[in-house]
Amino acid sequence: MRLTFLGVLTALLALTLGGLVVPAPATAAPPRVVSRAVSFDVENTNATTALCLPDNESYRLHARLVGPARAIEGRSGPLRINVLVHDEGTGSWSWHLRGRGLRGYDYATRLAERGETSLVIDRLGYGASGHPTSTCLGAQADVLHQVVQHLRSGRYDFADPRLGSTPAAAHVVTHGLGLGAAIAQVEAATFDDVAGLVLMSWTDRSATQLAQEELGRQRAACLSGSAAAPAAGAAAFRQQLFAVAPARVQRAAAARRVPVPCGDVLSRAPMRLASGLGAGQVDAPVLLLYGGADALTRPSARTAQASAYPTRTTTRTFTGAGSALPLERPAQVGTTVLRWLDQSQG
Repeated sequence: MRLTFLGVLTALLALTLGGLVVPAPATAAPPRVVSRAVSFDVENTNATTALCLPDNESYRLHARLVGPARAIEGRSGPLRINVLVHDEGTGSWSWHLRGRGLRGYDYATRLAERGETSLVIDRLGYGASGHPTSTCLGAQADVLHQVVQHLRSGRYDFADPRLGSTPAAAHVVTHGLGLGAAIAQVEAATFDDVAGLVLMSWTDRSATQLAQEELGRQRAACLSGSAAAPAAGAAAFRQQLFAVAPARVQRAAAARRVPVPCGDVLSRAPMRLASGLGAGQVDAPVLLLYGGADALTRPSARTAQASAYPTRTTTRTFTGAGSALPLERPAQVGTTVLRWLDQSQG
């Protein structure tokens, strides 16, 4: 019987290995991702330079931990938690968008599938979190600092007490979108307690005419005595935030838009000033992300923003994308952020 070269080689390998079959290395399966409701006890106070007057009362801030089951169950060793801070008029859903036909547009889950754990918060005045009679953007940064400290100590609660103790964070990285980026920047500059900043669609340099018109509409409503500025119309909302997201994603986002608390509206000027001055005090590495078709920030201002930080800064612009980057270019944004986390955080 004639033996081919391959047959002889196979026989020799079998003899050498004692007849054992050695399988090819398997590709690691993605971790099992879970999303768990949590809450924090916070004080509506302001220790930042963004001057404004909160009510100094205690509130409950609600959020969700999204990540690998092992991490959220406290079985993964030292943990990095990414705190996701939403823009005005939106909410935690902008980072954790779920629903029929929306698979792939959930930023927190995309990170979790690569081993990252995120805290997706509803800021005070939004969603299930407390709604103060008086709050402001400086207080939002102060509350974010309190959340970071609670994460470090593990002093917060699962909504379901049967889940036991909440995991503590060895490191915290804050991600902010739009006004949420300003809040994250002022928190980092004031308290110096985060390991990195991912700032999307924000500049403290100058805004477009469209952004100024929207702020003017909000201010007029608030100065007339309203507690919150009504949400922008669905068409205006989509024009402000989107350029390339599928229509189903834009409709889902527009259906979830909410009024903007007047404390946030009327404290924009001191917040922008504090953000601009604070950029030079940020010690953590910074990732700046922009959409090339962002209707709310001027291209020249985006370029200038990177030069404001004394620390290592990386800038990326996504061609054709609008302001709502996690919903506009989810795959590219997620990949960029994950690569930066690997490189900058170790």
